[in-house]
Amino acid sequence: MSPDVRAAGAVLWRGAGDAFEVALVHRPRYDDWSLPKGKVDPGETIAATAVREIREETGFRAVLGRYVAQTAYDVPARHGEGVLKKTVDYFSGEAVSGSFEPNDEVDELRWLDPSAAEQLLTRDTDVRVLREFCALPPSSTTVLLVRHAKAGKREDWTGDDDLRPLSDAGQRQAEALRALVPLFGADRVLSAPRLRCVQTVAGVADDLGVEVRHEHLLSEEGYWPDPVLGIARLLAIAGDGGTPLVSSQGGVIPDLISALADRDGIELTASRGGVVPSKKGSLWVLTFRPPSGSTGPELMSADYYPSALPSPAPSHS
Repeated sequence: MSPDVRAAGAVLWRGAGDAFEVALVHRPRYDDWSLPKGKVDPGETIAATAVREIREETGFRAVLGRYVAQTAYDVPARHGEGVLKKTVDYFSGEAVSGSFEPNDEVDELRWLDPSAAEQLLTRDTDVRVLREFCALPPSSTTVLLVRHAKAGKREDWTGDDDLRPLSDAGQRQAEALRALVPLFGADRVLSAPRLRCVQTVAGVADDLGVEVRHEHLLSEEGYWPDPVLGIARLLAIAGDGGTPLVSSQGGVIPDLISALADRDGIELTASRGGVVPSKKGSLWVLTFRPPSGSTGPELMSADYYPSALPSPAPSHS
C-alpha cells in the first residue's frame, strides 16, 4: 500500500575524508533539530524533492549520492480526522555551493561532526538515518549506469539493428533521465555505440556541452567475448573520478552488476530470485570507494531506479 504522505531529504554533508560535517536544521514550528526534508510535490521524483527541499531549507545546492534509508511514521490528518502514514526517503547529499539564511521553515542551521549531530537530533529515527549514512565513507565516486530506453520491437525494424532508434515512449524515458541524472552530478557521458544507447543519453550530453564517448566493451557484442575486460573498463571509468553517465544494454548490465557485487561482497536487494533487474530506461547508481594507492575502486552500494519517472524509493544495497 502506498503511503498517504511522501517526503524526501538528505544527510547534507561537507568536508573530505574523515573530517566531514553534517547539517542539522532547527524548525521553530516544531522546536526540533532534524535532517533537512520536505514533502514530494505532484509529479516530482523523490530525488528531485530531496534536492529542492535542501535548497529551500538550507540554501545549499546538493549533489546526491547513494540512497541511505527510509523512515515511516504516523502523522495526524488535517482537522483531526485520524492519522496518515508518512514515509521519508533520505539520500547522501554533498553541499557544493550556497549559504544559509533564516527562512519561513528553518531559523538556524548547524554544521556538526556526526557525534555532536547525533546528540542534538530530536528524533531517534533521524539518529538511525545518520548512523546508516556514517556506516560508509561519504566521499565516493558515483557511476550512473543506465539501460537504453525503449526502441520498439526488433522484429518491426527492417534496417540495421545498430541503427534502431528510440520510440516515442523511449524519447519520453530519455527526457525523464535528462532531468534525473543531473541531480547526481553527472559530468561526462559514455555509451555503447548503438544508436538507441546514444540517443538515451544525448540530451544529458547536450546539457553538459560534451560529446558522447563510445564504449565498445560495454555493448553486448563487445562485452561477451571477454566479460573481464568489460568489468575492468567500467572500473577504469570509475577510477577516473567525477560522475560518469554510462548507457549500456540489457544483455550487459545484469552480469556486470552481479560480478561487481559478488567481487565486493554487496547484497543486491533489488535482485529477485537471483535475477538482477534492468528495465529499459532504468538506472543503477553505483557508489565506489575512491581509489587509494594501488587499490582500485570498490563497490560500496548499488541503488536501482526502475524508472526515471516519479516512482517509489529505489531498491538499494
